[in-house]
Parts: sequence; structure tokens; C-alpha cells
Amino acid sequence: MKIQLFIPCFVDQLYPETGMNMVKVLEKLGCDVSYNTAQTCCGQPAYNAGYKNEAKAVAQKFLQDFKDPSYIVSPSGSCTGFARNYYDKIFENSSDQQLCRQVSGNMFEFTEFLTEILKIENVGATLNGKATYHDACGALRECKIKEGPRKLLSNVNGLELIEMKESETCCGFGGTFAVKFEPISIGMAQSKVKNALDTGAKYIITTDVSCMMHMQGYIDSNNLPIQTMHIADVLASGW
Repeated sequence: MKIQLFIPCFVDQLYPETGMNMVKVLEKLGCDVSYNTAQTCCGQPAYNAGYKNEAKAVAQKFLQDFKDPSYIVSPSGSCTGFARNYYDKIFENSSDQQLCRQVSGNMFEFTEFLTEILKIENVGATLNGKATYHDACGALRECKIKEGPRKLLSNVNGLELIEMKESETCCGFGGTFAVKFEPISIGMAQSKVKNALDTGAKYIITTDVSCMMHMQGYIDSNNLPIQTMHIADVLASGW
């Protein structure tokens, strides 16, 4: 199966190993993976900040970069959800609307692609220890992803998955929210990490590196005995 990779900004700049591990898993499952090096951002940061015209210009480039009619897979529910739910509004009544619907319809978050398109729930990964799963807002609310990641994690050898309280509650990042409302954002991270620690977990696993970055910052600042991991890194472990 031919697929195109969309690598979000945070993955490209801060967590490139997560992108590489996603490729590792997809190729193991027989996918023909391509990466367009001209790609940039999906436009979400500008759109959420109110810069609609600038966001549209970035989104137009995204449409051209991914106009090939094949699946687009991304290690981010946030970016996937933005393209899927907001591009149609951005390009409403424009000459780009047909291409917009093709592109947004072809875009899938990584775990969603594994479970819903490839129908895979076990990739043969191994990671020893206890873990808990954080429902990232983009994946849960924009893409309706809930059970798929948990099914994949339940089949990781050596991993004990424990549900934490309020797993669906936001970690506090929210893009510019973390900058504009820093005390609230930190308080939300504190609550999320406490709930994870209460399970006895060694790992907090999620679908979005933005959540990872935010929670790990709080963890590191307070020297707490827990670690965040992207699910692609988990699924690429042990083989």
C-alpha cells in the first residue's frame, strides 16, 4: 500500500526519532512509504491564533504537497484533525475545495491508520513496564480516536496498561494557550501527571508530541519518576 508521510512541525524539529519509528512500523507492515521534502506546516497554529489568511496560504501549499490521491499518515491527531475538520471551512466556495476534500479525506492519524485501514492491532513490539495512556485532545475530540491506541498497546509484549483518572482531560498545552495562560497550563499538567503517577506507571503514552513535550517539561522540572512516550516509539520497540 502506498502512503505519504506528513511530519508535523514538533516532530520535525524536536522529535525526529518519532517520525523515523513510524516509518519503521509502517514498512514492517508492508507499506510503500514516501516523504515529500517540500512539505511544511498544516496551518493550524496560524488559524488558531486568528491569522486566517496566513493559515489559508499555508494550507494551500499543504494541498499541493499532498495532491497525490493516496493515504496520508501522520503521527499527530492534532494536525490530522485540523485538516479533516477545518480545511473544508477554509476553502469553502473556492477553486481548491475539491482538492481539499480529497486531501482531508485521505489523511489519517498513525494509530487510526493501523487499526482502521490496515486492520492491525499487534505489530510485535516489546516494552517492559507499566504504562498509562493520555487521550490527546486532537486525537480524541477531532478524530474520535479512543480504543485503537489502547488495543495496540494491549498487544505490546511486557507492557501493563493501566487507566488513569481523567485520561480524557487536557494536559494543558493547547498551543498558544500554554504561553498566554501559563499558570493554568502548568496546573493542568500537574494534575495530569499526578493522575499518571497514581497508577504506578513508568510511562505516559500518547499520540501527540505536543502533549508529550508539555508533560515532560513539567516532569523534568520536578524530577518526577515517570517518562512520556509517543505511541510510535512504543510500537517500534523490541524488534
